[in-house]
Amino acid sequence: MMSHRLELIQENDELHQIRFTAMASPCQVLLDHIDWMSAAHIAQAVYAECLRIEHKYSRYRDDSFLASLHRNTDCWFDVDDETAKLFDFAEILYQLSDKKFDITSGVLGKIWRFDGSEQVPSLDQINQLLPHIGWDKVKWNQSQKKIYLPQEMSLDFGGIGKEYAVDRCAEIIEQLSQQAYLVNFGGDLRARGPRKSGLAWRIGLETPEQNNQAQAYFDLNTGAMATSGDSKRYLFKDGVRYSHILNPLTGASVKDAPRSITVYAQTCIQAGMLATLAMLEGAGAKQFLAEQSEGQAWIID
Repeated sequence: MMSHRLELIQENDELHQIRFTAMASPCQVLLDHIDWMSAAHIAQAVYAECLRIEHKYSRYRDDSFLASLHRNTDCWFDVDDETAKLFDFAEILYQLSDKKFDITSGVLGKIWRFDGSEQVPSLDQINQLLPHIGWDKVKWNQSQKKIYLPQEMSLDFGGIGKEYAVDRCAEIIEQLSQQAYLVNFGGDLRARGPRKSGLAWRIGLETPEQNNQAQAYFDLNTGAMATSGDSKRYLFKDGVRYSHILNPLTGASVKDAPRSITVYAQTCIQAGMLATLAMLEGAGAKQFLAEQSEGQAWIID
């Protein structure tokens, strides 16, 4: 089990491993051919940045940015440059997905509990929440970096937060070292290579329902991969499997989506965007991915 505390382990003469837990995920960084002091410096910087992002955008802390915003609804609220860029990105995803990628849909978590049980919410429960969902109900002033969140609405960066953290930590490593690295936060990853040995990083594509068993392996030199799927978060009732991917327009679980979609792209947030947008298409996921000019995808039905 990964520790919540920061750990730095020298695996061998060629590899250092950084590990900790953040954003409800095991986090791992592999550093190729680097000395102990440099590895320790990178470990502290990556750990601090990951915790900073988690702290700032957590829905579960009273002192986070989101908590402050949620206490100040029905008024204009100033945001910093970092958050403004995330809002801009969320708005782009909202438009690209025909309103199915929506950072206001986190409120559905009040009734959908993806714990493998049979507790599927009723239509009445869903309909009570739908009036409080919709990015188009939020006023976002891009030029002045101000947001107006209506009362009883809330925001959730869960759909892009972990991928953003991967990219930020990768950028920090690249500022501190010229060596190859692999950042892996709960299966969302970014790498630079090749390693000094000339080899690429070996990546396993996990089989749904069989943790730690890879269905396929890939060699990754430089770039990022992100996965969207329901292998760990779902409900099952009357022979029907309900994915944790929710359609904010209906409040219901997306039907007929693949079990898992993994996408390769240049950045983790880009890979995560394509994987999530594809999942939101349900049965149309394969067609959506086939129409994209960027990224490479692996689909498990």
